[in-house]
Amino acid sequence: MLAPYRSLFSRPGTVAFTLAGLLARLSMSMNGVSLVVLIAERRGSYALAGTVAAAGLVAVAIGMPLIGRLVDRFGQARVTVPAVLYNLVPLCGLLLCVRLGAPDWTLYLCWAAGSAVPNLGGMARARWAHLLRDAPDDRHLANSLEQSLDELCFMAGPVLGMVLCTTVAPEAGLLTAGGVGAVGALLFAAQRRTEPPTADRADVSRTTAGARSPLRVPALRVLALTFLSTGAVFGALDLTTVAYADALGDRPVAGGLLALVAAGSCAAGLVFGTLRPTGPAGARFLRGVAAMAGLLLLPLAAGLGGAGLALLGVALFAAGTGTAPTMVTGMTLIQELLPQRQLNEAMAIAVSGITIGISTGSALAGALAEHAGPGTGYWIPAGAAALALLIALAGRRHLDAGPRPSDRTAADPGVSATR
Repeated sequence: MLAPYRSLFSRPGTVAFTLAGLLARLSMSMNGVSLVVLIAERRGSYALAGTVAAAGLVAVAIGMPLIGRLVDRFGQARVTVPAVLYNLVPLCGLLLCVRLGAPDWTLYLCWAAGSAVPNLGGMARARWAHLLRDAPDDRHLANSLEQSLDELCFMAGPVLGMVLCTTVAPEAGLLTAGGVGAVGALLFAAQRRTEPPTADRADVSRTTAGARSPLRVPALRVLALTFLSTGAVFGALDLTTVAYADALGDRPVAGGLLALVAAGSCAAGLVFGTLRPTGPAGARFLRGVAAMAGLLLLPLAAGLGGAGLALLGVALFAAGTGTAPTMVTGMTLIQELLPQRQLNEAMAIAVSGITIGISTGSALAGALAEHAGPGTGYWIPAGAAALALLIALAGRRHLDAGPRPSDRTAADPGVSATR
């Protein structure tokens, strides 16, 4: 099964930027749990830790598309290097403020200021899209690989952050994440031979005058809203699972249950990549969202039926297998429907939608967990997946827009809008 993936790395430079990007993304997946443990330990407040983390998510949702636009305009290396070096400053400021007992507002300020980071996952996908622009099957394979690597980070990062915070020092998780992330991002930026070219000055003038944002393409609006609902699935599923395990007196098991969700998605992504795509990407995306919505009924049934943690784990693993094909095909659609010069911003918009959805789903699931019985919260991810399916169905004519528009026509949003 892994043989097709090995063929991807026969292209010069692909191993280097993939490993560097993986290192940077691993550090990002450590940040959430490391921040919560640090503030809870030093300030004694999970509520404060949660709201500070939420402020960071808002900053990510706002800042990532803006940084993506700069990347499209000036290139990955020219934006990534100063952004990474800058983000080390508010990170150090946060650690000092926590340690020295500074007012709470300083924590919000520092964490929000350092959260508008470059979208390394999107930049890696943009490199693959450039390298494989004439090989759609290989591009599908590369997107599947990137999704599986994301899930691998989601499995390993929180565990590593928790171990460092609890066995070394509360600050160790964020310190390690900051150092590892900076090294990984700088190594990624150093791989210049695989970096996609930037738009020339004439292209930039047309883009500025015509399509100021990729969101003027209707298909991207449909995908962004679908990904927002998918993010709500992730956020609600995580928090509900923790609350369910806690209600049964086995809260430490929650981490393993969440790892099963990521493991299911990782395995599905690897298998999905080896399957030859058939039919338009829009139709494949609809099938993926429908499968995700159907599979999320399994943890709902297990939770409401009191099946126990073992059967719940099986249901969560199965539910996880439905998310990777949806994410892979969605990113493939973005690569097909947007021109290269807007690709980083477009993928950053999609990730921002997921980020907003995660925080929304977590908030809804948290409120329900306090006022309903164990397992009731699984209605939220199931409902969010159903909403994602409805959005995709409502916008299906935009998702069947065909291949990526040329650089001459993509600057005019009316061209894409009429497809």
